[in-house]
Amino acid sequence: MGNFGGGNRSGGFNRNRFNDQPREMHKAKCTKCGQECEVPFKPTPGKDVFCKECYKKMKGY
Repeated sequence: MGNFGGGNRSGGFNRNRFNDQPREMHKAKCTKCGQECEVPFKPTPGKDVFCKECYKKMKGY
């Protein structure tokens, strides 16, 4: 009793369904350090793009 859905807390929704395929990566140049990098989104002209290292430094990771 109390188990409504076979123990699947998400109610049947698969949160990882988008992880089945590799992400399309796009080449970009980091605004902060100038290093060539790849990002999982299409860069928008006029908006800053940061490499993984610069992003981590900015976010304090």
